[in-house]
Amino acid sequence: MQGKAVSEGIAIGVLTIYRKYKLNTERAKFQGSVEEISRFAVARNKARNELENLRIKASGEKNETNVALLSSYLVMLDDPAFVDAVERRIRERHIPAEDAIISARDRIYSLFDSMDDEYMQARAEDIQDISDRVLSNLTDASGVYEEFGNESILLADDLTPSDTMQLDKDKILAFVTRRGSGLSHTAIIARSMNIPAIVALDFPKDCEGKLAIVDAYSGELIIDPSPEVLEEYRRKKSETQRRFEELDELKSLPSVTMDGKHIGLYANVGSVDDVKKAMELGAEGIGLFRTELFYLDRNDYPTEDEQYEAYVEAVKALDGKELVIRTIDIGADKQEAYMQMKHEDNPAMGMRAVRYCLGHKDVFRTQLRAIYRASVHGEISILIPMIISIEEIWQIRSIINEVKVDLDREGVEYKECRFGVMIETPAAAMISDLLAKEVDFFSIGTNDLTQYTLAVDRQNTELDFICDYHHQAILRFLQMIINNGHEGGCRVCVCGELAADTSFTGELLRMGIDELSVAPGSLLRVKQAIRGTAI
Repeated sequence: MQGKAVSEGIAIGVLTIYRKYKLNTERAKFQGSVEEISRFAVARNKARNELENLRIKASGEKNETNVALLSSYLVMLDDPAFVDAVERRIRERHIPAEDAIISARDRIYSLFDSMDDEYMQARAEDIQDISDRVLSNLTDASGVYEEFGNESILLADDLTPSDTMQLDKDKILAFVTRRGSGLSHTAIIARSMNIPAIVALDFPKDCEGKLAIVDAYSGELIIDPSPEVLEEYRRKKSETQRRFEELDELKSLPSVTMDGKHIGLYANVGSVDDVKKAMELGAEGIGLFRTELFYLDRNDYPTEDEQYEAYVEAVKALDGKELVIRTIDIGADKQEAYMQMKHEDNPAMGMRAVRYCLGHKDVFRTQLRAIYRASVHGEISILIPMIISIEEIWQIRSIINEVKVDLDREGVEYKECRFGVMIETPAAAMISDLLAKEVDFFSIGTNDLTQYTLAVDRQNTELDFICDYHHQAILRFLQMIINNGHEGGCRVCVCGELAADTSFTGELLRMGIDELSVAPGSLLRVKQAIRGTAI
């Protein structure tokens, strides 16, 4: 059976269907609006306590991914869109709290699930999980998490952070879910646990207990494999494990080509926890620290102090290595209700990234103040996304100067930060000779550069066949950007998907690229490719 691989690997084990709650199916009786709203409030309070305890547990395990996701659940539990919808149904329809929750849940779920945006579709699963947790407390179901045998391949409609927190992870070899995407919690959690995962695979209901193979390279689930296929995959799994062990030996070795050229090898991360993982895998620094995650799954903008503390923790974890902070890349598929952004028919080309920052200067100044305050604790550089003009550079420089003046007036210490831009639009590529005179470094975002150059929505899976990162137009742009950057005295890094494509590493190095920045899990593979290349 074919699905979508979201966390690489091979697993061989027994299929186990995950059953989350055994809810009380007896029909509840309406006791009156006041009483039903009170029952709803008590159930929400119990759910809040459960989630808080899970968050404390995740914090103790230093699992910042789950801490962030569970924190977002706590916010959503009190979201008026959910609470008001339930209470209104109780008052207006005179129905029990259980029926009101199910009605509101299904309505909100369908709204999110019907959206074209993959990130917003993933939020539908959050609503499902929160509603079911409240329902379980309302019906005294208490949540039944069944025991698993050793070497289980877990099948589920979808999985949430609170689900995985209560699973015996030592017994689970892989996840396979009917729903989900590369941005879903299942994908995020599987990658953080470093186990294979496939999503969007409609497995049969009668397959439980059968032996199966998860090939999370091709996205295939093989049920009841023949002895020949089983032997083939055991060999593949053994080879994969051997390659991992060989790669592990590269951690302490330099990122140098066969003919002696050093190539900077950095990591793209979204949390302090990811920074620490990247350092353990031998990254030379952080080439892209995504800050928009601080703004998502909450009811208001993060404060200056919240951001400052996160940046300080990140840069201290690097022990003198560089932290490149990408300024807020909000918009398109990354926004929250409190931002009050207007509906856009084509948000990928709308009010996002630097455009949002220049249109919301108070938000931008707060982030810049936090970055400059943190700069005294290590080597911090600033990276601006979605640039299309020299004028934008001048506006940003002006705002930075205002921030510095304010910090000087307040007697707050800071260091100068190197200043770079992402080249991810055809406009930026075409004027890269001019931009190179204004900034210290380029970071080429090949994902968006490909999307905008080829006029292909990279999140539309039906267009995968023409979303070609190796298209001649992209390669010409790459060579132009590298040449213009070097002539202008800029160092040039590639930070998009192409950076982790080891079949293309040699070509990038021969083009003259200075640095590559990839997901932590790709660091050792890319280092191996660099060390095996002669320029």
